[in-house]
Amino acid sequence: MTGSLGEEMAIKALKTGATDFVLKHRLATLPPAVHRALRQTEFRIQRRQAEEATRRKTEFLAVLGHELRNPMGAITTAVRVLTEASVDGSREAKQREIIGRQTRRLSALVDDLLDVSRVVSGKILLERRPVDLAEVARRCVESLEGTAAGRREIVLSVADEPLLVEADLTRLEQVVSNLLDNAVKYTPPHGRIVVTVARHGAEAVVRVTDSGIGIPNDMLPRIFEPFIQVSASLPRAGGGLGLGLALVRGLVELHGGSVTARSAGPDQGSEFEVRLPAIPKTTVPALPLPGRDGPSPPAQPRHVLVVEDSADVRDALRALLEVWGHHVEVAEDGPVGVEMARLNRPEIALVDIGLPGFDGYQVAERLRAAPAGRGVFLVALSGYGQAEDRRRALAAGFDVHLLKPVDPEELARVLAEMPASGGASRS
Repeated sequence: MTGSLGEEMAIKALKTGATDFVLKHRLATLPPAVHRALRQTEFRIQRRQAEEATRRKTEFLAVLGHELRNPMGAITTAVRVLTEASVDGSREAKQREIIGRQTRRLSALVDDLLDVSRVVSGKILLERRPVDLAEVARRCVESLEGTAAGRREIVLSVADEPLLVEADLTRLEQVVSNLLDNAVKYTPPHGRIVVTVARHGAEAVVRVTDSGIGIPNDMLPRIFEPFIQVSASLPRAGGGLGLGLALVRGLVELHGGSVTARSAGPDQGSEFEVRLPAIPKTTVPALPLPGRDGPSPPAQPRHVLVVEDSADVRDALRALLEVWGHHVEVAEDGPVGVEMARLNRPEIALVDIGLPGFDGYQVAERLRAAPAGRGVFLVALSGYGQAEDRRRALAAGFDVHLLKPVDPEELARVLAEMPASGGASRS
């Protein structure tokens, strides 16, 4: 067999390993010269693919270094300013704002990297419940008020009645927020962003349209791939790792939905549309969304034990808790933490999962097995935030699982809502 049909079969055989007996036989009948030409073609294709993968990896590492150095540089400079004896109150407050803002930015970068990995590997588990998509969109738009995004006109158009979807609230907010962040990044000041939420038949649709720099036609098919940015073809508009839209697609597809992008080209703006299965109007209403206002630090003093092997994290947590009026003890590893808890009987123990000696799970299990530890309110501090990690922590005896770096407002909320009797008693 010769000609284009034979070459097509040969290439198929090369790509699949030629497992089909007939295909192998037909491939064997090709002249040696065709064999060599096909293998050379396949080799060139593989080399180009490897070169493209290397190029994208190199570009990503360069962007990652840039995105990490910017906040780290701002934090380093702000800390240096705070050490100067001549710094006044207003300047001190400004530097503290910089440190807080840039720390949140670093945390967001790490979260995006981890979430993309989880989506690709299928390790994200959704905690679904009826959620009002319109209310989620309102909250995400409101969160932009008072930020740099306020220099753009942001218009929200939603129906008065709830539009329910079966979704993981945190992940759904992540989808809408990422679409908004993308629109803000690529829309110049005084531009316009329109967010529309509506029911289309059996689907709930959220659409984010902007008047920004648009998307070139050759970029549209790849815009949802990890590490792809419009700024690779057009002047940079705001940085980032190129992960936001990849996360949007992965999370939307996990919810059984779809996402599409449209643009008339450079400087013509863009539109992103998410479609999710809608819950019929006659079914159960959405549960109320939790509030966002962070509580004040709890006024009631507590006896707290911090078990953490990182000296800096341990000292920072101790300082924060003491500023809030708590009596704090610290331990640097698992065995010491267990012994201190048995002897001193704290009301609360903040326990790092990755401890030397034995880990945080073992700390919790040993404390719950001892009479002195059953009434302690146990809070796990972990760098791993998947649903399975939370379940494992609760199964070991923890009352709460907090993700590192610990958000002070979230920690304050946990302490404020802690039951008066401490942790749940376990036999």
